[in-house]
Amino acid sequence: MSGEAADVVAQRLAAQLLVGPPAAEPAAVVERLLAVQAQDPRGARLAVRARTSGLRAADVDRALTVDRSLVTTWLNRGTLHLVRSADYWWLQALTAPSLFTANARRLAQEGVPAAAAERGVAVVERALSQHGPLTRPRLREQLVAAGVPVAGQALVHVLFLASLRGIAVRGPMLGREHAFVLVRDWLGAPPAAVDRDRALAELARRYLAGHGPATDRDLAKWAGLPLGDARRGLRAIAGQLDQRFDGLVDLTGRPRPTALSGPRLLGAFDPLLLGWTSREPIVGTHQELVTVNGVFRPFVLVGGQAVGTWSMTGTKVTLTPFGAFEPAVAAALVTDAADVVRFLTAGIESA
Repeated sequence: MSGEAADVVAQRLAAQLLVGPPAAEPAAVVERLLAVQAQDPRGARLAVRARTSGLRAADVDRALTVDRSLVTTWLNRGTLHLVRSADYWWLQALTAPSLFTANARRLAQEGVPAAAAERGVAVVERALSQHGPLTRPRLREQLVAAGVPVAGQALVHVLFLASLRGIAVRGPMLGREHAFVLVRDWLGAPPAAVDRDRALAELARRYLAGHGPATDRDLAKWAGLPLGDARRGLRAIAGQLDQRFDGLVDLTGRPRPTALSGPRLLGAFDPLLLGWTSREPIVGTHQELVTVNGVFRPFVLVGGQAVGTWSMTGTKVTLTPFGAFEPAVAAALVTDAADVVRFLTAGIESA
């Protein structure tokens, strides 16, 4: 890695809380990163582990269930994301509208006509109002009873539509299951209408806080918004930006760390692989080993680069290195693997 590339990676690792002081709680991690991809529940919890110290997966569940400081819903690129409850309203208003067309297309592909989709959303809203919180299997029962198609991916996309409408989110954990709730019941009344220009400015600022330095195209890809919207948001905060010589931008006044991360295990779909148009600075020539058919595997990070993958069966962590580890690195990874096991098993882990 060249000196300039290493400098950029070091700064991004610091922005991602993978270098420097760890965050104190799950909500602080999510506040920094703004939205953590969460279609893999264990991966989202491991993203919190890597950026904190001494917490447990159960602490993430508590933030979802007791504190209500975090929720999960479809945002940004149309995948499930873990976000702060305080950020739900403006992110949902900003990013959900661009997802309706793809959702309607998928519903049609899954054999759910528009009328059936509307009936399904009404069933979800009524069931959550009368019986919520409800897990996905319970909502499936309600939809089947109402004659709404649920085969294949139909159920997912009916729930997706209810979430895009701002009706439902994934809120509390019920044992090992993540339950849906009505937004109005779980988070209370919505704030005043979201001003789009202010939301774009907040998006740009918060994205850079957790991902800078970056480009306008990086922001657009991460948020799932048109490039024009990304540029509009960045222009709105131009006075807060450092325009770098390499064409990247970052928030002004940030320290420039030079240290890269020590050996650690990152989970599936870790934010470090999802924040920019290119993953090459992290995965190098190993992209096909880390990302397979849209699945982002758990990987080993040493010196700011992916040097292997890992898996966990029961309480056994197995490392698959891309090359031999130095003894000190191998020892550090054994320690971190033990912490992964502690994090996931010292409390309730969600399936």
